[in-house]
Amino acid sequence: MSEKKNNTAVGLSLLMVVTFWGGNNAGTKWLLGSWPPVFTGSMRFVFGGLILLAILRFTHWLGEFEKLTPELQKQLWLRGGLSLAFYTITFNWALKLTSASHVALYLGASPVWALLAEERPRRTWASVRRYSAALLAVVGVLVLFWPALKAGKQTNLAGELFALVASFFWAYYSRQSRWLGARINGLEVAANSMWMSGVILLPIGLVEVAIHGLPVTPQHLGIMAFCIIFGGVIPYAFWNNALRVWPASKVLLFNNLIPVTTCIWVHFTLGEPITTTFYLAMALIIFGVLLGQIDLAKVFRLPENF
Repeated sequence: MSEKKNNTAVGLSLLMVVTFWGGNNAGTKWLLGSWPPVFTGSMRFVFGGLILLAILRFTHWLGEFEKLTPELQKQLWLRGGLSLAFYTITFNWALKLTSASHVALYLGASPVWALLAEERPRRTWASVRRYSAALLAVVGVLVLFWPALKAGKQTNLAGELFALVASFFWAYYSRQSRWLGARINGLEVAANSMWMSGVILLPIGLVEVAIHGLPVTPQHLGIMAFCIIFGGVIPYAFWNNALRVWPASKVLLFNNLIPVTTCIWVHFTLGEPITTTFYLAMALIIFGVLLGQIDLAKVFRLPENF
């Protein structure tokens, strides 16, 4: 396959990935209308992680399986499973309390938080670029917050806060995954982090079920299966393949499309309205993320320091 055709195939696979993740957000939002949030996240990650791990262990479809040392297993529990568990709690509660498109948009700002965590302010154009990107993202977040603050809707405000915290946890989990990915197969990191986080969350999830109950219908099971397979197993496989072919920065830019696909899914399946503030916030956050990724000093041939 020529390089041009290969790049086209990778690009199309990533478009499919962000489409599936948008559908997963809509499906999870629907499930949370009647299922407890922590239990829902636990089940998705336990089964999704174990399926991915089984594919890695017994086939060569997604790369070679690597046997883990006791130290790496410990680091996977602490850095992968635990951080993903915290993210799952805040993400699912955000989905339960506010619109799915807003939650996805907050997550779209997470690359900016990751950039800020890498360095403190310095007298360089790169630092100016990164902090300008963060400022745009913060303005976008405030645009999302404003309607809830103005109307004084406590439930919506709580959902927006959970979504903001979830974006911080996603940035933190991504940094931990990067550390682990330097030591073992990146897809193996994802698979183990998923099932480990699901196990960590399971006791809380079972308490939720004991208190609130758990309606189980074919529709519930079908949507959960969709979230496990098309929101976890298949997207992670294609995402990992893209990371093998393209630079990580190029692949991560497709994250910016997840709020768009989520908005489309929830609008046509759940009837969520698309607000003016969403469009404005999306423009600010996406531009902020792009600004944080593009080296303007090289583009305009500016000196590194000033």
